[in-house]
Amino acid sequence: MPPRTRESEEQRRQRLWLVEHECRTAGARLLAGVDEAGRGPLAGPLVVAAVILPVDFCPAGLNDSKQVSRERRATLAVEIRAAAVAWAVEVVPVDLIDTLNILRATHFGMRAVLQSLLPSPDMALIDGLPLPDCPCPSRNLVKGDARSASIAAASILAKVTRDHLLCELDTTYPGYGFAQHFGYPTPAHLDALRRHGPCPAHRRSFAPVRDCIQPSLFAERQREDGPCTTP
Repeated sequence: MPPRTRESEEQRRQRLWLVEHECRTAGARLLAGVDEAGRGPLAGPLVVAAVILPVDFCPAGLNDSKQVSRERRATLAVEIRAAAVAWAVEVVPVDLIDTLNILRATHFGMRAVLQSLLPSPDMALIDGLPLPDCPCPSRNLVKGDARSASIAAASILAKVTRDHLLCELDTTYPGYGFAQHFGYPTPAHLDALRRHGPCPAHRRSFAPVRDCIQPSLFAERQREDGPCTTP
């Protein structure tokens, strides 16, 4: 097997702007990339971001946020906000996630963030699956954060914003390690969840959290009603 060659900056820029150039050739001028951070964690909000970039804007290191160091993400977020034609972030709280479920909460956040963009986009590039009832024409891209500069930029803003919020939650609810695992179900987080029980930042509709609540509810009922006896 031939050795993998490292992608040059020019190759990365061409790769990330290929879809945008296709859409612009088809007539779209204001393209908004949309991505989220925080679908999988057990705690904390979901954050959705949308970004309209200037044509061919591609700062060094722009990529899927998961492939970028925390320090570089912070720098990129500053550069993206400064250069963007428009950008917006929508924070979807835990109680809405528990009410709607995570998929519908994601759709809610994506629609809301697109509606808040000024100027309004001609087209949205959505990371992942199609967005029902999208407020503008859209194109979904599986693994879009690695295929589109606009989606990559949105993924950076969503991730940086959510990480900041989880660090704040770590101060509010110490003992869970939110500033280390950012709410994801790591062994340390699951252990803290078992020891301390859920805090208000936890998503009670998610199975590992729900499983910690139900035994405690059963024990509480036993204390209130007395031991169960069989006639």
